[in-house]
Amino acid sequence: MTSPLQPLSTSAPSGLSSWGLVRRLLSLAWHYRGGCIRVVGLQVILLSFGLAGLGLTGVGIDVVRTAMQPGSAAPHWPFGFTPPPAWTPWQTLVVISAAILGLALARSALNCAYSMAVAGLVQGEIVTALRAQVYDKLQRLSFRFFDANASSSLINRVTRDVQATRLFIDGVLIQSLIMGLSLIVYVIYMGSIHVGLTLACLATTPLLWVISVRFSRQVRPAYRKNRELVDRLVTVLSESVQGIAVIKGFAREPHTLRRFAAANVEVRDQNFWIFGRVTTFGPLITFISQLNLVVLLAFGGYLVMRSGLPLGTGLIVFAGLLQQFSGQVANLSNLANSIQESLTGARRVFEVIDTPVEILSAPQARRLAPRLPCAVEFEHVRFGYDPEAPVLRDVSFAVQPGQCVAILGATGAGKSTLLSLIPRFYDPDAGHVRVNGTDVRDLHLDDLRRNVGIVFQENFLFSNSVAACIAFGRPEATREQIERAARVAAAHRFIEKLPHGYDTVVGENGKGLSGGQRQRLAIARAILLEPSILLLDDPTAAIDSQTEHEILEAMESAMDGRTTFVVAHRLSTLRRADFILVLENGRIIQAGRHAELAEQKGPYRWIIAHQLTDEETRRLLAAPPGVSALAAGGLP
Repeated sequence: MTSPLQPLSTSAPSGLSSWGLVRRLLSLAWHYRGGCIRVVGLQVILLSFGLAGLGLTGVGIDVVRTAMQPGSAAPHWPFGFTPPPAWTPWQTLVVISAAILGLALARSALNCAYSMAVAGLVQGEIVTALRAQVYDKLQRLSFRFFDANASSSLINRVTRDVQATRLFIDGVLIQSLIMGLSLIVYVIYMGSIHVGLTLACLATTPLLWVISVRFSRQVRPAYRKNRELVDRLVTVLSESVQGIAVIKGFAREPHTLRRFAAANVEVRDQNFWIFGRVTTFGPLITFISQLNLVVLLAFGGYLVMRSGLPLGTGLIVFAGLLQQFSGQVANLSNLANSIQESLTGARRVFEVIDTPVEILSAPQARRLAPRLPCAVEFEHVRFGYDPEAPVLRDVSFAVQPGQCVAILGATGAGKSTLLSLIPRFYDPDAGHVRVNGTDVRDLHLDDLRRNVGIVFQENFLFSNSVAACIAFGRPEATREQIERAARVAAAHRFIEKLPHGYDTVVGENGKGLSGGQRQRLAIARAILLEPSILLLDDPTAAIDSQTEHEILEAMESAMDGRTTFVVAHRLSTLRRADFILVLENGRIIQAGRHAELAEQKGPYRWIIAHQLTDEETRRLLAAPPGVSALAAGGLP
């Protein structure tokens, strides 16, 4: 079955008009038309039973009145039915009462079936499928989308806004159909009793429609603002939970409380504003609809006394119909409120669904064999998160299979950005990134990323066992393979000391582990893939010198035969590279081996000279032959 929420076009979703949103939501309802028809059908049966019970009540009243006043108007029996002449009024009332009781019991059972049908449709089908589709789309969107949208907003779109979107089905569309059908039936029934009385009692209906339209236009922007304020509140909450150590460390609890309270008050005040409009609109609609009862008592009472209108099947039944008619009209306030809430939520949901997926495999993408030695080439690459402010400028270099490249530069020089272009987290604005001579945009995306092992600057671990964390990218890996990867990453020793070893469950984002332990698990996770390309974004940044030495020594074998890019600032890492790239403001200003760059005047020599903090580092600098200036301990 095709998805009901496929984008109608590739145009910007924010440009959808309200009618455009309604059309999209109607297409969603059509996808679930079977469930919608079932719900409406049950409601039609409930309406029929209700009208039948009301009609029988009127008949019963007329039976009593005829028995007490033999000259009064005879009851109007439905469907041409008349009781046998031998029945006494008491027997007739017993049968009518039994029929009313049976209808009431049937209505109770049908109400349960109706509630279950609605819950099964909206919560069991629509909400589940819609959330899954939005989440699936989030998984396929590029990093640019997540750079531009806060996590709190995305969480609200998957949860609250999806619920608001489904509200269009059960709270707007189905309720509108039920309301429209009910009003038509009520009007026809009332007209069959007395046309003039019906027209007099419904004279205020056009006014109700005008008021409802004005209310909808008034609250529409308020719902949009409400969503933004809730996003901000969730952001404050999320940051407070994630940054609790920083908050407590700087004794900023009072400031954080004030910040949350301010965001909370903004949401409260906005909700109160909307609630105030709703509470004004609802009673106004009810008051106007109740005026119809005044007309009924005055004009209807006159008709009963002067023109022979039956009391039970005439005035009493008409009063019941008018009361239900007024109740349905009073629901206009809820309906108008639901329309605006659902349109606001749907717009935010469709913004995600309609966002183009920037990073895709080409239709005729070339496959990349696993564990194949890979050469990497950058050719005049330019890239910027904002195209008007490039982060990388005219970057060109070539790396042969199995070589290790160290990338050095100040914060903001573009080091991590350069690494992110290799697995196509982003595509360059100009130039080419090639793997084995093929532009990465022409390679199958999954093949490319399965050939790249990544250790991020800030690593994230999912809440799971240690073994599962390591095997995240290769869940079919055996325990032996997992342990081998852990040994290479110098993680096996500390894992064995955990309460349950590799079966120990770590908390959210590695809670309970030190920064160095999390880093080593991330390195093991990358190594387990047996990738052709390793991307290491400063892998020893959060590790002590002893562990750093263990990891660097152990990773010599992991790097063997693999093309490795490592962002590094420590001399011990830089010396192991086949060549080094020095970045400054997005440009390569120096490139070469450690020994060559150490003899040249320039940023590299200045950087490593400032690492001369102890005699051990001086000995490391003096080790390579031909580095006479630095071996002597002189500064550039």
